[in-house]
Amino acid sequence: MRVALTIAGSDPSGGAGLQADLKTFQQHGVYGQSVVTLLTVQNTQRVIDVAPIEPSFIEAQLEAILEDMPPSAAKTGALGNSQTIRAVARQARKFSFPLVVDPVMISKHGQALIQKDAVETLISELLPRAWIVTPNRYEAEALSGIEIRSQASMLAAAAAIAGLGPKHVLMKGGEIDGRSIDLLWSADLSVWLDYERIKTRSTHGSGCVFSAALTARIALGQTPEPAARGAKRFVTDAITSAPGLGLGIGPVNMMAPPSIAP
Repeated sequence: MRVALTIAGSDPSGGAGLQADLKTFQQHGVYGQSVVTLLTVQNTQRVIDVAPIEPSFIEAQLEAILEDMPPSAAKTGALGNSQTIRAVARQARKFSFPLVVDPVMISKHGQALIQKDAVETLISELLPRAWIVTPNRYEAEALSGIEIRSQASMLAAAAAIAGLGPKHVLMKGGEIDGRSIDLLWSADLSVWLDYERIKTRSTHGSGCVFSAALTARIALGQTPEPAARGAKRFVTDAITSAPGLGLGIGPVNMMAPPSIAP
């Protein structure tokens, strides 16, 4: 059995964070591990409080996993602050497996999720350790300094982000010309993932589920293109079949059946 690790925050509503990651791993037939980086008080309507975990305790969690049951692939989610990013980056130097970095810097609605100094630490210390990074449109603009309004600007931004260290970039471009368009980019590859835009309020945790599905597929041995295509299909199906839970922005359906084949 393959093993995947999530290094992320806790969402008590179960729709995002490490809870969503573990459900997604399980659905892909991958054994899930988790390192907790921060605790939140939240539901589908609001985030009430956030409590970061002590960086030394985060490193201790990682060391315990690495000495006993190293994963086949790992991903980061919400890290919260510079101290946590540095702690994860220190441990990432020891990783002999691919690391998927979901930056969790800016929400899909454009709201800042970490402070400016933490963004600088992410760029200088964690991105060089990443095998693939999965920014949304706003995060890609912040990392690249390029305004994204078209597929041409997505290509330019992806190349700029790759220049920061990650081997591959999977950019979630959001709505471009009425379509949901993502881009997988590396030095010898550019693949467009073009889907119809889904109008729904049930998108809570969709970014976490996308990067978790990607991580699970990498753990299963898939190369970037089939892993990205499969992850996009899975999160699209999860959004389309969302159960309608909660009074606010509800969770996606993490029990959607994945297609493991490329």
